[in-house]
Amino acid sequence: MADTRTRRGQPVDLPGIQPVLLPRVSDEIAEQIRRLIVSEQLAEGARLPAERELADRFEVSRPMVSQALRMLALMGLIEIRRGSGAFVLRRPQDMVTASVGLMLDLHGSVGELAELRLWLETLGVVHAAQRQPPVTTGIGDALQRLAASAGSASEWIAADTVFHATAVGAAGNTYLTTIYEGVHTAVLTHEHDHWVRTETEPAWLAPPAAPLLDLHRAIYDAVAAADPEAASAAVLRHHQVMLEHLRAAQGVSAPR
Repeated sequence: MADTRTRRGQPVDLPGIQPVLLPRVSDEIAEQIRRLIVSEQLAEGARLPAERELADRFEVSRPMVSQALRMLALMGLIEIRRGSGAFVLRRPQDMVTASVGLMLDLHGSVGELAELRLWLETLGVVHAAQRQPPVTTGIGDALQRLAASAGSASEWIAADTVFHATAVGAAGNTYLTTIYEGVHTAVLTHEHDHWVRTETEPAWLAPPAAPLLDLHRAIYDAVAAADPEAASAAVLRHHQVMLEHLRAAQGVSAPR
């Protein structure tokens, strides 16, 4: 006899259903500001309204706005300058972060996502090193910005994203860059979740910043030297350090 649950018209049991979580207010604010940067064609260096003014406009608390701005800094879209405000760092490309984040929620493997980030960055940087002549101007500028941001967690995190996106973008493939940025941002939401929520600076960004800067300089040097093998090795070294940061972050992060 057929199982009674399979009879026509009989609803099936769905034991895996869980409560639907509404998006965080800060997520919605960040997305609105991101869209406004595009729709209003805000130029690099444009200053955003003060946190208090944004809080009034969005009708939310100021801490929610602060979280949203830190999320945008994590994406490398704005730079938060202590005592000066938030400034547009670059215009966003089409982002695939939302779909990557959904996959992560369903699958739950940050390690696999970090591995995918490694593969994508390796592919981009190796191809950048193989181009003749190598395209290094943008990467060099991004490295200089990163060096200048040492000592400020918010500025470093934003400049770090810009550096890696620029390095992958030097391969000359827009699709690769866009997919990479989505994966990179999803990984960083875990690496820097505690910072976004509490503004507590990660321990690994405490001075001196020289060891971290050297990891990035090695990527630039390999591309400038047109050395694909060195480029791959430099990206791998950076990945290994990032895994250490992710493990450290998991020790301080609380559930969202």
